[in-house]
Amino acid sequence: MPNTPNPGHSYAVLTAELRTPDRWPVPHGIVTVTDLHGQQVARAEADAGGHVVTDPLPVGTYTVIVTAPGHSPTARTAVVAGSGATLGVVNLPRVSELPLPAEGPWVIDPTHSGVEATARHLGLASVKGRFTDFGGRIHIARPIEDSWVYAVIRADTIDTGNKLRDDHLRTADFLDVARHPRIEYRSHRLTATGADLWALDGELTINAITRPVRLDLRYHGSGPDAFGGIRAGFLASTELSREDFAISYHQLVRAGVAAVGPSIRVELNIEAVYGEELPQL
Repeated sequence: MPNTPNPGHSYAVLTAELRTPDRWPVPHGIVTVTDLHGQQVARAEADAGGHVVTDPLPVGTYTVIVTAPGHSPTARTAVVAGSGATLGVVNLPRVSELPLPAEGPWVIDPTHSGVEATARHLGLASVKGRFTDFGGRIHIARPIEDSWVYAVIRADTIDTGNKLRDDHLRTADFLDVARHPRIEYRSHRLTATGADLWALDGELTINAITRPVRLDLRYHGSGPDAFGGIRAGFLASTELSREDFAISYHQLVRAGVAAVGPSIRVELNIEAVYGEELPQL
């Protein structure tokens, strides 16, 4: 809660800059200020540049705890005088034993990647499907939070191992591939959530309907491959509502049988190759 100024006291703000050891800003880090009795008196979030400014605090001595998802926390003592106080640059190392992927362009390798969707069938069992034709690009930036992804899936390549079912999934009851042959995803924000864990926010387009979708992303590391290139591995997953994308086949539902569950679990095992194009093997 913000402090309510008391006319009998002097107040001033506390500032800080949250950075990684290699000097990149840590956006959305949290600065929590407690008094000497352990009572929280202020809490402020860093902006996109890692800058933090608290509400005005009474002059005095405080304990400051700095945290950010995916980074090691730290604690400082701060003395707020009439002119304010600053922690200066606060270094928050990333919690990871894996070096970040190299900055620059990466291409998704569909031969060594997979896109799977799982739905409940008749309320009893899970039906798994996969898309066999997809691709995309990843741009790794510095800071890493400025990275982005663009991916495309050919909707008519859905394969559940049952031709009758697959043909039905391609109709207007589900994916309507004749009118909307492409499924597209464009990211716009990457946020650390833990050690080698990230939230990738973007927009998914299915059936010409675009909705915000967050992918829970795990980074598996990067390294040289047997062909002289560099590869990186990622696992991403999310839960989609069929209704959000007009995948609302209700004939059996109206008859009292839930043929397909209301949500679909999507999992992407992605291997990407560094560079503008896939290597010719």
